[in-house]
Amino acid sequence: MAGVHLEIQSQPNDTTCGPTCLQAVYGYFDDVLPLQQVIDETVSLSEGGTLGSLLGQHALARGYDATIYTFNVRVFDPTWFDEHGHGRPELQDKLGQQVLAKDNPRLQYACRSYQGFIEAGGKLRMKDLTRGLIRHYLNQSIPIIAGLSSTFLYRAKREIGEDCTPDDINGLPTGHFVVLCGYDRETKMVRVADPYLPNPIAPRDNYYVVDVDRVVCAILLGALTYDANLMIFSPSKHKGLKRGDTHRGQ
Repeated sequence: MAGVHLEIQSQPNDTTCGPTCLQAVYGYFDDVLPLQQVIDETVSLSEGGTLGSLLGQHALARGYDATIYTFNVRVFDPTWFDEHGHGRPELQDKLGQQVLAKDNPRLQYACRSYQGFIEAGGKLRMKDLTRGLIRHYLNQSIPIIAGLSSTFLYRAKREIGEDCTPDDINGLPTGHFVVLCGYDRETKMVRVADPYLPNPIAPRDNYYVVDVDRVVCAILLGALTYDANLMIFSPSKHKGLKRGDTHRGQ
């Protein structure tokens, strides 16, 4: 299986999957930071968790290039991107107009955080989510942080409350961040580095393989929780970091 050798820790609690994935990607590029430092420095939401744009801002501040592929039409209108999937010049203004036009506080916060991501130098893309897009980066030995629906990925019960109690009736879909770190073209399986342990797919391991089609569906359904993205963070040429040990099994 082609991919990257990436070490990931288990997230300390139910809401720190994002910083834990980010710290693993930093470590892959030999940019070693204590996990607690990344957690403390990453902006979190009032209800817990974070957004891909906030992870991106942390990476940009450390000298990384950051590109986010979004599939979230709750936040972004497809016409804000050109035929190549690049954000149009008016994208940031459109986000500001949406803040004024809609009174959903979480949507407003998401819009502002993406504005901050763009202002900090981040790039936004909207393209078809295909196997080829995932392979494109893994073949270059670049790990991918994915914001997705853990409810769909795990085929788990929806959850309710701050303690994330499983409840198939009253519960709501749950978002999650994982790192995609390998792909097998013959079997169409993706290797996932998952900070949540124990998890329903691999109760004793932070690494497992899962069908790429399930991963694609889980990412798209992440729109329900303001996720639905692929995040590509790699050291800027000016930072001087190197890429980690590539093409090894986990």
